[in-house]
Amino acid sequence: MRFHRASDEPPSVDQVSNAMASTKGPEMVADRPKLRIPSTDIDQLMLGLEVHMHALAQCAISSGWRLSFSGSDKTAIHYVLHGTGKMFVADFPAFTLTPHTMVIVPMMLPVRMEVSEPNQSTMKSIDVNQLDATPGKITRIIAGTGASELVVVCGYFRTSYSRSIDIFDTLASPIIEKFDESDRVDQSLTAALVEASAQRVGMAAMTASLLKQVVLTLLRRSLETPQLWAERFPVLSDPLIARAFASMIADPGLHHTTQSLARAAGLSRSAFMARFTRAFGIPPLAALRELRMKHAVLLLDANILPVEQVAKTVGYLNRSSFSRAFRAIHGVDPSEYRAAERARDRDFSPAITDNEDTKS
Repeated sequence: MRFHRASDEPPSVDQVSNAMASTKGPEMVADRPKLRIPSTDIDQLMLGLEVHMHALAQCAISSGWRLSFSGSDKTAIHYVLHGTGKMFVADFPAFTLTPHTMVIVPMMLPVRMEVSEPNQSTMKSIDVNQLDATPGKITRIIAGTGASELVVVCGYFRTSYSRSIDIFDTLASPIIEKFDESDRVDQSLTAALVEASAQRVGMAAMTASLLKQVVLTLLRRSLETPQLWAERFPVLSDPLIARAFASMIADPGLHHTTQSLARAAGLSRSAFMARFTRAFGIPPLAALRELRMKHAVLLLDANILPVEQVAKTVGYLNRSSFSRAFRAIHGVDPSEYRAAERARDRDFSPAITDNEDTKS
């Protein structure tokens, strides 16, 4: 997908966003309804979303320098904290970066950011293959030796409802949005950077929570301006399918069937099957099974209910059918999974010892 412009001057964020929104790729479906999703369904969809941060870095670029990233198998986020510059994403047209600009880059697309000097013909460059994803480590990348003219938070993340449903998997072109200081996206990302470097207890959970705030702010923006790009997210593009999926997320243990989900969506069984599979890439009952297994993992980790009760809670009549489904997703029996988690918890539990220096 290419966008052409009449001049060499980089277009504004709004111009690029509108151009990308008006270009319909193969994932766009003309007959999808344009109804707004009820707030109760939106809340359920947002509550059920999980966001995992895989790497995060603070990048500083000086005048006359370029910073390039190779394509990643994760979705990338870039958010401008300070300064101005240009960004190039694969073969898409360049656009100007200004404070509070957020760019979501689809998987496998390379990115480069630069701060050029007037009439500059050559630039010095730093190439980054992948950000360091070591847990508890913050990466600082500095391109240049002078004052930082552009400071950007860069990272990789995954947003998912289950193993097979990531809302950004089908993204084909970058999302470019300009936020305001009042949106506090910069505060959430800066706090995530601090958490990533502190290595305190609960670091992974805190950084995931902070990044989820950022993603939800972006999704809210997509819903407030649906004429731009809300249809890029399958879960938001079809209110009828969203209604059924929200009911699956709310209680995956209910006796959902294709027919009952179709009724919830207000569609015939065949239309529901086709539209759900088109939106998520898997049939509805396959998605339900993954949601149930995700819920089962949480219950097994909590270590409160016996396996038989976990099976019933997530919608299975007996342990054997639950075990088969769990093994198909996770590769082990539920009891084996729980035992492995217990052993892992024991390995990481700090030993309690007396400090001889503090004894009276």
